[in-house]
Amino acid sequence: MPHTPVPANELSIRLERLRHAMTQRDPDWSMMILDNKIDLYYFTGTMQEGALVVTPQDAVLFVRRSFDCARQESLFADIRPLGSFRGIAEAFPHIPESVYVAARTMTLQKLTLLQKYLPFTPRPADDILAGLRAVKSPYELDCMRRAGSLHQQVIEEIAPALLRTGVSEARLCSEICTAMLDRGAMGISRFNQPAAEDVLGVASFSENSLRAAALDSPSGTVGTCIAMKSIGSSERTLRQGDTVLLDIPCGMYGYHTDKSITFYFGALRDHPQGDLIREARAQCVFLENEAAAMLRSGAVPSEVYEKILTCVDPRFRDGFMNACKFLGHSIGLTMDESPVIARGFNNPISAGMTFAIEPKIALEGIGLIGCENTYEIIADGPARSLTGACDTIFEIIG
Repeated sequence: MPHTPVPANELSIRLERLRHAMTQRDPDWSMMILDNKIDLYYFTGTMQEGALVVTPQDAVLFVRRSFDCARQESLFADIRPLGSFRGIAEAFPHIPESVYVAARTMTLQKLTLLQKYLPFTPRPADDILAGLRAVKSPYELDCMRRAGSLHQQVIEEIAPALLRTGVSEARLCSEICTAMLDRGAMGISRFNQPAAEDVLGVASFSENSLRAAALDSPSGTVGTCIAMKSIGSSERTLRQGDTVLLDIPCGMYGYHTDKSITFYFGALRDHPQGDLIREARAQCVFLENEAAAMLRSGAVPSEVYEKILTCVDPRFRDGFMNACKFLGHSIGLTMDESPVIARGFNNPISAGMTFAIEPKIALEGIGLIGCENTYEIIADGPARSLTGACDTIFEIIG
């Protein structure tokens, strides 16, 4: 399956859903141009340099490089080579005054090149695109279930055996990612932001897990260097009495699952604040289970968030989510999709959506304690975990 094309019928259904959503938004819409690799993969099944032009009647993928690769990989109906954006103007001589684009990811440089040959005023369609991707098809859910099964195996069963005195954060992260790769994972995780990088994940020991990271995430890391706040430090090595945070995503066939786990390396009874660490961990497990029970079809993300905040033990409120203002996030082709379990997200969720729930508590002088799993919203009942349990083994006696 890793090199099996996205089914043609799947691509066709996505295009029809896009046209329907656009017509509901703007009955007079007449063109959309997409250039972001995630959007191109979603609608065409290939990631190439080029542009997808969608109208109420037509959809053409113009490919600069590589046309041959696109033809081999994609079952999209109409793929054409592109020398310059003049080719789009020749294929579509009647460019409307307004054209919808993905404003969040289209660069000014790309927009300038397009407008050289296609004089139009851009209009944002980001919310439409996000809404379509939020509800997963059976094909997409199958991809995510496979990723989640692999994710659970590596993080819950293999990772504990990799903890040993003297291993660095960076080495541990790379060993876990290698274990995923050996079992069919795609190797990196993608983010839905123009400046975000494709990353492996994070392994952090004790105080390093409280460090601010480049991404909007409660999980902290010192990174490999100032220029890469990810993976972990090559110098910080594991010692008895460390907390271990692993926040390492897994991806298969383009789709991600997210899972975090924390361990205590040693015996908690020997730590002067062992009871506090254990209680913080139990609190996070409780909060994840509570949130999963509330995430049902029809639930409102902002209401779930507010309810969970009331459940946080007063002792842990100052450190809850390490200053981040959310509890979880949608996930799919990218790690940080919409909607988010946070204030301001007031539209009800529906079956087929997928969320990562990640309660975490920062304990000053100790580290970040928490858990995280990816959940599927089902038609009737609480959310179903795709990545295993939150109450897993905690103490690792090295």
